[in-house]
Amino acid sequence: MRITPYFPLFLLICLHAHGQYNPLVVKDSLAQKAWVENTYANLSLEERIGQLFMASVASNQSQAATDRVKNLVEEHGIGGVIFMVGGPVKQAKLTNDYQAVSKVPLLIGSDAEWGMAMRLDSTYAFPWNMTLGAIQDSSIVERVGQQIGKHAKRLGVHINFAPDLDVNNNPKNPIIGNRSFGEDPRNVAEKGRAFVRGMESMGVLSSGKHFPGHGDTATDSHKSLPVIMSSLERLDSIELYPFKNVMKSGLSSTMVAHLSVPSLENREGHPSSLSKSIVADVLQQQLGFNGLVLTDALNMKAVSQFAPEGEVELQAFLAGNDMLLMPENVVKAKEKILEAYKKGDFSEERLAKSVKKILMAKYKVGLYNYQPVEMENLYEDLNHVENDVVYEKAIEGAITVAKNNFSLMPIKKLDNKKIAYIHFGDDDGTPFYTALNRFYKVTHIKAKDIAEYKKELANFNLVIVGLHKSNESPWKGYKFSKNELFWLAEISRLRTSNTILALFARPYAMLDVLNFDKVDGVVVGYQNSEIAQKKVAEVIFGAIRATGKLPVSAHDEFPVGTGIDVKPIQRLGYSIPERVGMSSEMLAEVDTLVQHGLDSLMFPGAQVLVARKGKVIYNKSFGKPTYRSEKDITEESIYDLASLTKILSTLPMIMKMEEEGEIALNDTFKDLIPEYEDTELKDVTVLKALSHYGRLPSWIAFYLDTLNKDRKPSNEFYRQNPSEAFPYKVAEHLYLTRSFKDSIYNRIGRQSLKSNRYRYSDVGYYVFKEYIEKKHNRPIDELVDEFLYTPMGLQRTTFNPINKFSKEEIVPSEEDDYFRYQTVQGYVHDMGAAMQGGVGGHAGLFSTANEVAKIMQMYLQGGYYGGERFFNARTVKRFNTCYFCNKNVRRGVGFDKPQLEEKGPTCGCVSRNSFGHSGFTGTYTWADPDEEIVYVFLSNRTYPTATNTLLIKSGLRTRIQQAIYDSIIN
Repeated sequence: MRITPYFPLFLLICLHAHGQYNPLVVKDSLAQKAWVENTYANLSLEERIGQLFMASVASNQSQAATDRVKNLVEEHGIGGVIFMVGGPVKQAKLTNDYQAVSKVPLLIGSDAEWGMAMRLDSTYAFPWNMTLGAIQDSSIVERVGQQIGKHAKRLGVHINFAPDLDVNNNPKNPIIGNRSFGEDPRNVAEKGRAFVRGMESMGVLSSGKHFPGHGDTATDSHKSLPVIMSSLERLDSIELYPFKNVMKSGLSSTMVAHLSVPSLENREGHPSSLSKSIVADVLQQQLGFNGLVLTDALNMKAVSQFAPEGEVELQAFLAGNDMLLMPENVVKAKEKILEAYKKGDFSEERLAKSVKKILMAKYKVGLYNYQPVEMENLYEDLNHVENDVVYEKAIEGAITVAKNNFSLMPIKKLDNKKIAYIHFGDDDGTPFYTALNRFYKVTHIKAKDIAEYKKELANFNLVIVGLHKSNESPWKGYKFSKNELFWLAEISRLRTSNTILALFARPYAMLDVLNFDKVDGVVVGYQNSEIAQKKVAEVIFGAIRATGKLPVSAHDEFPVGTGIDVKPIQRLGYSIPERVGMSSEMLAEVDTLVQHGLDSLMFPGAQVLVARKGKVIYNKSFGKPTYRSEKDITEESIYDLASLTKILSTLPMIMKMEEEGEIALNDTFKDLIPEYEDTELKDVTVLKALSHYGRLPSWIAFYLDTLNKDRKPSNEFYRQNPSEAFPYKVAEHLYLTRSFKDSIYNRIGRQSLKSNRYRYSDVGYYVFKEYIEKKHNRPIDELVDEFLYTPMGLQRTTFNPINKFSKEEIVPSEEDDYFRYQTVQGYVHDMGAAMQGGVGGHAGLFSTANEVAKIMQMYLQGGYYGGERFFNARTVKRFNTCYFCNKNVRRGVGFDKPQLEEKGPTCGCVSRNSFGHSGFTGTYTWADPDEEIVYVFLSNRTYPTATNTLLIKSGLRTRIQQAIYDSIIN
């Protein structure tokens, strides 16, 4: 029968109520002592000896193998089980099976240094210790330990054999390496303490290993006995330092390694795990460690070959170890210890000391009130999105810029950059390359030899070399190949370019590089995970900060502690909703809404993007360019933005000119175009026109005047081929006469002002475009590209995209059967803009959701983006002001603003400081400074016909906006 627990429930309730409850700090020592003494008294001598053993089992083993361990539990009363490889569900079931037949609840252990994924499939892998060692904020390491502890607890694991407190000061160490926090004993201690705090806060016992220190060896103790030749002084100041330090902070247990340490044990070749001098004298007496002492695995060659089966376990116990981990033969070892007891080789007091310590540990983890592992939602609980939040913060904190000549990182001015990426290593670099291209066009150069590389790189002025090595485990290869070392040296010597090395491997890889004289930048990502690759790209382009420092010496030029603080320059980064206080689960409603739009034939396809706090946390593409397309919409698909052109093209030029005194908000149309002095439009001001309070007509159908009696383009106005007299390309094989431009502006001048004050109008933007172009004597598309798009690194934001991109990259907007009589694809949908050669002040701009978001983020940041100030913050504020709200006109100066009454352009859930615009083709963007949210919706609801108004009638775009705000976690 299982021994019944004793613990006053009211005490637990009181401790929780006062916020003092720590799962591993026993508040009622009398209750603990009573349970331990009662349990011990109810065990026979053989059962007491059985408690010393922790047998190993793998959940992926055969039933015969797992049943053998079950027999050890049921018949021999072993104290614990350590689970090796397998899967979480099988392990949980085995745990419950074993616990059900155990007289005393089992202490379940696991090697989960970087998470349960160290042993189990379908579980989460957190960064390796060397990665964590680079982090300067130890609270992040604590959070990693906490998350690992949470997973262990959920899986019924009570003791995690972590953290590794070895000081890895030997780069050739084959078994520690990435498992160590580094070579600085103080850093190892600090990170070890943080990890222990985090993990034990979840009620899971920690275990510092591998005492007295496995870092300074080039031998794998799984295969043979390593020798540590350090002096006593060196051991005390380096190897032992982290153990002593972390022990003072409450380390639950220590694992003793299989090492030969002559300065501590004078018997040659005698393993430390079997040495009384090391275990009892140094660890327990000199260092005063009273926690649980465990051996490293006793089936390892370093110790298993030292003595016959059973004898190793006996010697380990006699040396002072409490728990014997992974003995080769439990039954024989148990017999040996029992025999030694009967012979008087050790006392009852010695046995009781270890067994009671084991029982105390069991009490600490709640085994006095054992509960089976809950199977429901086990996989989901172990793979929650919270893992990504913790992992991402850890990687961001670890990324280390080791070299940064000319302040190359973050890359600031993009208007003069031609960037190439070269892939080194045997693992995938696609996430890195894709992430780089979210910031700027980066070309992947592939070559078979250095001559080809030099030829291909001749036209680039910045080369980013990524070394991508396997992220599968910390023991995988990490070095450059001989060819790669040669290529790196030669590429870095190219006079035409700068070179950045991005290392997605352990820092020791750099030891093989002869010198870094010609390498201008070095950034270490430590691991080749997808998140690490994305975050290094963000450091390079200035979306996030780099604060990490090398935890080991990686080169003569890069000693331990090297790290340059590289500050961000406020470019949009990329993350997940939970990182910015939003819920992925709630945000999934956006998917549902967009899918409803597709199913209801509101549009063939769409892009939807959400950013918050400077991070894009939702960026998805839906549907296809047309209802008959085979290819899907992607992030790269280019949409006709329609009236978003107003705030993304013309308005930025007006704002800049207003700053520089080239235009004023109180200027009138007659000031802008003197020919309008004798028209009704003469006194319309810039402020009123931009606020749609100038009584201008909504729009003018100029194209109707150019159609013949059959309502087809008239030969009087159009030609199939361009010429000096017919320069304006309206669509394929359709060129408008130059003279019609005067007709457009003459007709605008003949317009009468409307009676109602508020009327949304495109007309003013014709006037603004004309003024801007005459003032600068250049086309507006060239001006805004030079001023805004190129410096921001926008690659797919342009007028007339058909001149730069293939037709397949551009989403069609309509099957035109009333003017152009063709598929409108790559040419602006708006007729008035088309008649100006595709460049209108009110329409004509094409882009992607990602690039629209960057411009909106620039506005949100008060005119600053990517290290450049495009506007003064007060200018943005001035234009984002509703000057006629008292007249019931909600508009800002160019920007649309939230409704003043019940209905309007937003969900009604945004702040009054928010601003944005919508477009005829089914586009929408909105930015909210209060919540730091940018939202972009791009679609081609006008395909195949602009008469399809289902999107507009449904209010889908603002319903999506509501879902975005609903997903904010309050």
